[in-house]
Amino acid sequence: MRYRKRMFLIATLAFLLPSSLFAHGVKGTVKEGGLVVTAQYDTGEAMSYAKVKISAPGAKLTFQSGRTDRNGRFCFFPDVAGGWQVVVDDEMGHRLEVTVPVNEQLVREEDTQSAKAAQSALSRYEKALMGLSIIFGLSGIFFWWRGKRIRISNSKRMNRRNGVSEKRRNI
Repeated sequence: MRYRKRMFLIATLAFLLPSSLFAHGVKGTVKEGGLVVTAQYDTGEAMSYAKVKISAPGAKLTFQSGRTDRNGRFCFFPDVAGGWQVVVDDEMGHRLEVTVPVNEQLVREEDTQSAKAAQSALSRYEKALMGLSIIFGLSGIFFWWRGKRIRISNSKRMNRRNGVSEKRRNI
């Protein structure tokens, strides 16, 4: 009986006292900045919820890891200058590896070489079409050359059978 009264009293006090007595304070701010990595397939579709691993320059341990959002984006805040290694893996065989150069002000440096490479990159369909064109072109040259050799050897055989010498034919 005493036990029930004590439990009732404790439960009543717990519900009546403000909940802020049991929790500690939390405060947040929203600031601009950070670097956003966006991962997409060749088709333009976002690599949604893909694994991301970020390594700081010269560090052996992973600086940050997580997953992209549904739009294929992942944000991180570098704390030292240098080349940051970002690896995005969708665990289905597609993997993106990017080195992000960061300067002393901890903002991304413009990398003109990678920007030119990204602009001149061919899509998967363009690469496939180019490969097929090369294969068919080389095959066409090979079979034309082989056919020419066969025609020449056949004409020589026919001339020998008919008794026509090459000297007479050339005249």
